[in-house]
Amino acid sequence: MNINLPNFNMKNLVKEAGSTISRVVQLTEEKLGTTERTEYDLHFQNLAERADVTKTWTEKIVRDTESVLIPNPQNRVEDFIFEKIEKSKPKRLSNLEHLALDMIEAGGDFGQDLPYGQALIKAGQAEQKLGQCEHDFIATSGICFTQPLRKFLEGEMKTIGKERGILETKRLDLDACKNRVKKARSMLGQQSKDGISPEAVLEQAERDLRVAQAEFDRQSEITKLLLDGISTSQASHLRHLHAFIQTQVRYYKQCGDVMEQLQRELAKMQHPKPRLRINSEDVDGGPPSSVSMHSCDSDSLVGLALDSDPDPDLDKSLTNLLEDFHIEFDTTAVSTVIFVTECSPVNEDYMYGKQGLMKGLVPRAFVEMLDEEHDVTL
Repeated sequence: MNINLPNFNMKNLVKEAGSTISRVVQLTEEKLGTTERTEYDLHFQNLAERADVTKTWTEKIVRDTESVLIPNPQNRVEDFIFEKIEKSKPKRLSNLEHLALDMIEAGGDFGQDLPYGQALIKAGQAEQKLGQCEHDFIATSGICFTQPLRKFLEGEMKTIGKERGILETKRLDLDACKNRVKKARSMLGQQSKDGISPEAVLEQAERDLRVAQAEFDRQSEITKLLLDGISTSQASHLRHLHAFIQTQVRYYKQCGDVMEQLQRELAKMQHPKPRLRINSEDVDGGPPSSVSMHSCDSDSLVGLALDSDPDPDLDKSLTNLLEDFHIEFDTTAVSTVIFVTECSPVNEDYMYGKQGLMKGLVPRAFVEMLDEEHDVTL
């Protein structure tokens, strides 16, 4: 039975097998110290050492960064598999988002009108925002930092490794040729074997040496150029690092803003400010004909009876009071000192008060005179 194999060349196969055997023999003898080897020049050795250090530390930095972004190793493996098969990664909830959902659900069960229920719901909503910030941070960090570094490892560094492997093969071939030349020279003057004279053997060995030297020199230059390019790559990595740090700064600032807002909201729930009410409704406009003021530091209700058509100046002052009293004239504070004067015309129920840049009407029942200049404690 005849078997035709296209492009099959037995001569080339034998030649390649012979070259492989020569390399193995050369490498073995080098390790045993029984033969010399061609050493790379000092500049090349420095470039190669820097490349090895760059590869090692870049791999560690990528792994460590991914561990920070996605602490769960199972999730990292899952993401890697989906990336390799070129499918979108599954949408998964983070630990923060699981906590957020449970807080919101618990707040609803406890009662969203009760303080604890309200607080749980607000905290859960804040945790949801943190979870979204975390998703954005992970995605942005991957785009600006880990993905470019991994692309460098899988592209440029892999190419450099391949070319260095070819160069090492060329070096083994060169040293094997040198050994054959040395052996052929040592056989000069001896009887020929297999009908081939020692001179002819030496001539062929020298031709092979020249070819091997040329191939080695050419591959050495190619590899050097690639190794020199690592300096440019590190400059690019520096830009990626700056981008990653900026992403971290933005992420932590967003998280801080969310938590500060939550803290303020919870503080308001725990220590509400005094409010002005008109006929049991929140104040949202100008002065009414009758108002009631409820102070949070007292169970008493103080009433102010006003004329249905008050003085315009007092009307303006009362408007300031309604808008600013619960902010500037804080009745929950102890011994707040303000400056007061009599209204014009004098009113028996309230006085005109000023505290810094804010001013308005204050009930006489809330103040205690300190001296004749009308500095009072509110």
